[in-house]
Amino acid sequence: MGELIVAVANLDTTPFHPLFSSPDADVVLACKGATLYYRLHSYTLKNASAFFRSMFSLPPKNHDSPQNEIIYLEEDENTLDVVFRMISGLPFPPIESYDLIDSMLDAVEKYEMTGVLSIIRIMVMTPALLDQPFRLYPIACRFGWEAEAKHASTQTLAYDLHDPELRPSLSKLSTSALLKLIDLHHSRREGLRQRLNDPPFVSGGVATCAACHHPIDYHTWRELKYKIILEMDCRPLGDTVLDAGLSNWPEALACWQAKCPDASCSRFLYDQTETVRVIRECVEQLPKTI
Repeated sequence: MGELIVAVANLDTTPFHPLFSSPDADVVLACKGATLYYRLHSYTLKNASAFFRSMFSLPPKNHDSPQNEIIYLEEDENTLDVVFRMISGLPFPPIESYDLIDSMLDAVEKYEMTGVLSIIRIMVMTPALLDQPFRLYPIACRFGWEAEAKHASTQTLAYDLHDPELRPSLSKLSTSALLKLIDLHHSRREGLRQRLNDPPFVSGGVATCAACHHPIDYHTWRELKYKIILEMDCRPLGDTVLDAGLSNWPEALACWQAKCPDASCSRFLYDQTETVRVIRECVEQLPKTI
């Protein structure tokens, strides 16, 4: 981070933010582009920011006109408006954009405003921001917010990590954070695949009918298992498997309609209700968070 620009200027015609225009305040700051100015008390900045606390502990460079000094910041109006409201104990509008959250976090990190950071941590768990796990997860990992990272990781299970649209978000993650997410998605797919090969599920190979001992082939179950694993690879949440998949997929319908090939037996090879119940139980037992 470069050093802040501090300059002396005529404040008579300077456009001040209406909430931060008190002549009693002893510090003047300007947003990016100097389109708007703010008067704040130095004790407010020092209490809220370790950066400004350190800055104001230094002797002023201009001893002649300190009251006319302006500190030029790199943040835009929208970012400073919310940050300054927060540190001043003023109401602030609902935050519904992660673009604003990101710019605020950059400012909070730069100026070491731990109080504002704790407010943002609460804000990202509000309904307006909870539906974007690939914005929340990088932030939570960046600041070590374990509960928020776990929550976001669960929400990512509804997405395919190989989707090109997710690449910009995933590229922001540290290697460790990305591997944890990949491991979660992979473990759900592989966990279900392993479980579907264990009893009470049939192996999928050649066997004999339990009623008439006629040779039967469980190829419909093999095809359904393959379809389930492919779906879990794209959407590890598993809801599309349990909801529509096991009811409507051609592979599922073929499985539930499969019978013993001996015409005198024609026993259904699979109990649809019990099979779906056990598959649902298996999915519900899979890991849900990093």
